[in-house]
Amino acid sequence: MIVTITPNPSLDRTYELADLAQGEVNRARADRLDPGGKGVNVSRALTAAGHRTTAVLPLGGLSGQLLSDLLRRQGIDVAAVPISGDTRINVSIVEDGGCLTKINAQGPELSTGESAALLSMIGQDFTGDGVGWLACCGSLPRGLAPEWYAELVAQVHSGGARIALDTSGPALLAALSARPDVVKPNREELAEAVGRPIATIGDAVDAAGELRKLGAQQVLASLGADGMLLVAEEGSWYGTAPVAAVRSDVGAGDASLAGFLGAGGAGPEALAAALAHGAAAVQLPGSVMPTPADLDPAAVVVTAEIPLERALSG
Repeated sequence: MIVTITPNPSLDRTYELADLAQGEVNRARADRLDPGGKGVNVSRALTAAGHRTTAVLPLGGLSGQLLSDLLRRQGIDVAAVPISGDTRINVSIVEDGGCLTKINAQGPELSTGESAALLSMIGQDFTGDGVGWLACCGSLPRGLAPEWYAELVAQVHSGGARIALDTSGPALLAALSARPDVVKPNREELAEAVGRPIATIGDAVDAAGELRKLGAQQVLASLGADGMLLVAEEGSWYGTAPVAAVRSDVGAGDASLAGFLGAGGAGPEALAAALAHGAAAVQLPGSVMPTPADLDPAAVVVTAEIPLERALSG
């Protein structure tokens, strides 16, 4: 089983329209409401691919209850820690051509007791036999110090499970010394972590190497339209998966992490699965997660001959 932990989950409302006109009334041609938060999306993608998963979440208010109900309807087990604040609601606006505007709410503040209850639930129920991976994803809510993820990584390792971490900023840097089994930064997060721009694939490889020196056992780096990198002790690989048209990239990185973990969480085969899942996700509306029927593994190319001098787009 793969367990996901989302300290700051959300309900995600997505609107699709031709063009966003600021200061005017905009009429959406389509909208949808999905369970949100990076770890939640990983659980949704794993379930769509037929893997067993449980989503561990702090939930509060009517929005928290609705989030739990939506997940259960999708066949996802929910382990909820009750909190006094309301679960946040985020809004995404997707325009023709793939332009995405997101409004993310700040979310509730967790008390010391709620933070401890979340850690306690994970340690007691989700680090024993039968749990292969824990994926800890997203920003930390107010009330949780940047070191919270580091404490969680140490706790998970003491229970014998492996841990994947998808976060950024001080929380990522603080967790590296606890040696997470894999971290999954995107290009911007990788640049922030090392304090310099990432202009080429070689820059990304170097930055991933620095994160490994700080403690990360593997670095799965998303480079957007330019592909993905996997840098590990066993070797480094680079891959691409062409996409004809982007409909929405909401949750695409989470789908990639789900593909990576579902394929074993190591090596070029897992990188290829990550690329296939991410490419499928960006061609679906809102934060819809891909099913096996949506994947195109034949379009994925993975190589150990990394084009270090290639400039990244954007």
